[in-house]
Amino acid sequence: MQSSATAAPEDRYRTGTTTIGIVAKDGVVLATERRVTAGNMIQNKTAQKLFKIDQNVGITIAGYVGDAQVLTRYLRAEVSLYRLRRSAPLSTEGAATLLANILSGNRYYPYLAWMIVGGVDAKGGHLFSVDPAGGCVEDRFVSVGSGSPFAYGIVEEGYSRDLATGDAVDLALRGITAAMKRDSASGDGYLAHVITPKEYRELSEDEINKRLKTLKIPLPPPAP
Repeated sequence: MQSSATAAPEDRYRTGTTTIGIVAKDGVVLATERRVTAGNMIQNKTAQKLFKIDQNVGITIAGYVGDAQVLTRYLRAEVSLYRLRRSAPLSTEGAATLLANILSGNRYYPYLAWMIVGGVDAKGGHLFSVDPAGGCVEDRFVSVGSGSPFAYGIVEEGYSRDLATGDAVDLALRGITAAMKRDSASGDGYLAHVITPKEYRELSEDEINKRLKTLKIPLPPPAP
């Protein structure tokens, strides 16, 4: 991700980060790394780029930090209001469409953020890529950000509709690791959430580190 205060005009649509979403046979996995850049400077090494929106929906963020955070707060508020009014959760597609409408309605003064919306509802697991112009595309796996070409090389090779969420987490961690090796705007740790029909679970740092050890991936240095 980028800090909008120091980003150059030519960087308007660059999204320095790596985020991944994967639909597994029993749920959805969302994962990101933790670096924020301002031009060539690493501004933060413990950024939160993965957010729980509701019990059944999560979101990854890429782009300008301020824009992405505002959109996340707006979406969380609207989804909560929907649940209160209807006594039922908003579907994943409904949350993604709402976000797309917000972005499309501001295209002449755009929010410079690219999001992945993932979740589980009565129709199963779903994943949507929502771009700054309001484009909303559903897929079985998605990667967004400057490190996405490297992540896609791993995820596309390893993906199967038969993957369980545990295997999908490992695949996402491998994809992010590949991106961090080649993309200077990605690095400094991992975040991963698992959404199933039964629960929304945020993996702890210890859980992620155990998986990294099993995958023989070097552990990230501890945050300062």
